[in-house]
Amino acid sequence: MQEGLRQIQHLHGRMARLLEAVLAISSELELDAALRTIVEVSADLVDAQYGALGVLNDEGEFSDLFTCGVTQEVYDAIGRLPTNHGLLAELVEHPRPLKVENVQAHPSFRDFPAGHPVMHTLLGTPILVRGTVYGNMYFADKRAGGPFTDDDERIIAALASAAGVAIENARLYARIRRSTEDFQRSLLPEVADLRGVQACARYRPSSSVPRVGGDWYDAIMLPDGVPCLMVGDVMGHDLRSATVMSQISNMLRVIAYEQCEPPSRILQRLDEVLHGLHGGPMATVLLARLERHTEDEWLMRWASAGHPPPLLVPPDGPVRYLWVDGGHPLGVTPELSRPDYEQIVHAGSTLVFYTDGLVEDPVHGLDEGMAALARSVGELRHLPVEEMCDRLLAHRGDDFTDDVALLALRLADPATMCCDAPPDLGRRLA
Repeated sequence: MQEGLRQIQHLHGRMARLLEAVLAISSELELDAALRTIVEVSADLVDAQYGALGVLNDEGEFSDLFTCGVTQEVYDAIGRLPTNHGLLAELVEHPRPLKVENVQAHPSFRDFPAGHPVMHTLLGTPILVRGTVYGNMYFADKRAGGPFTDDDERIIAALASAAGVAIENARLYARIRRSTEDFQRSLLPEVADLRGVQACARYRPSSSVPRVGGDWYDAIMLPDGVPCLMVGDVMGHDLRSATVMSQISNMLRVIAYEQCEPPSRILQRLDEVLHGLHGGPMATVLLARLERHTEDEWLMRWASAGHPPPLLVPPDGPVRYLWVDGGHPLGVTPELSRPDYEQIVHAGSTLVFYTDGLVEDPVHGLDEGMAALARSVGELRHLPVEEMCDRLLAHRGDDFTDDVALLALRLADPATMCCDAPPDLGRRLA
């Protein structure tokens, strides 16, 4: 009777630990951490000296492995990933539980590789979700000796189910991220040939799902032969924001091309149209024209609807933001006017337009982010403009709390350009 009570108490303790493990795994958002937890908890629950969880790719080959009880010396001797041979091939080809009391006597056994620990008993189970095999779990040699039991097999099967759900959710999450990012990128335009201006545009989605939002860039050549540059950010971070972004960017492109007026007037006309057709969605926009001024100078005229200022990067000397009154965002009221601003820009300089995701995050304030961007651009200004943009994004790492649209333009010597506009299309700015 006492032995029976001890067994019941032991079983109750194992079940409690199993439930705790499943709850801990369910709350873990990082797949690698969840799988590492699964194999460690599983080995502990069945008292195994060695444990492994292998993840299979679509071709049925091992793409990742999480282990416990295996030293780095073993990895150095036999490699990081296992091969589909011997007993592991049995698990992959016939995805069902496998319990072996004498590993070396099993018909499927192949010799252990040099440096591999000698194992005597084995307990394996596939990781299955709705008939799809995502990998397998296997454990060897109880610390207390003896074979693995039916209770051990049931515990491992329960944790294998948790592993399957974790892997499936992670892959679904990755597919959603790829699909939404592809959709977002399909909404962004190709940058036009700007005749003497080297233009580079980059878009980086937020690290969170959905990977769509309201940031965009655009650069077109107007009928009067002047490059027109646009960058904007619709408030919000979802599919609706991406849809509104597409509407605003397309409208702005058409209005800018058709009217060839000062940037402030184009933004006001855009505001009027948006209020009339869509109720005035909120967005920030910066619109600029780059005109010839002298043989080695350009004149940039721009207006802002509440957008962060452009960054002027001369070939040498201080990098500076073109601080002006940012104006009010689109969607506030179309009656309020916005000023136009002018800046002489020397040939060889670089202009950087961006959205706030490049300079702001929850950890660092806006002032700190803008100062960091200016420092980085100053250090990278002598690189080709494409490489400079890539490095500006890379310095933020892989975690973006908001979308980023980045448009950089390096101004060549206008004397080398040939972009005279047809006289019937040219319009003098008011």
